[in-house]
Amino acid sequence: MRFTIAGCSFHLQASDVEQAMSGIKGEPISGACVRIGRRWYPVKQVGAVITGQDRRDFSGAEVTHALERLGYTCRPTPPDAPAQA
Repeated sequence: MRFTIAGCSFHLQASDVEQAMSGIKGEPISGACVRIGRRWYPVKQVGAVITGQDRRDFSGAEVTHALERLGYTCRPTPPDAPAQA
């Protein structure tokens, strides 16, 4: 699929994302996250790895939208975060 992230066009498949993230340890999650394989990653970390762009150049929403279109499960908060009262 073709995506535009931070004004740059990318052609990505789910297998490209999985290959790029294989062997990469997930950073601590404090916001939006995505499940790739059995691991959860911050969407900004994944965006930086798959696009090669600086994290300040794109929004988490851009990456979340692209990853959801590829069939990944994205969440606005970490999966083990306590519910807000």
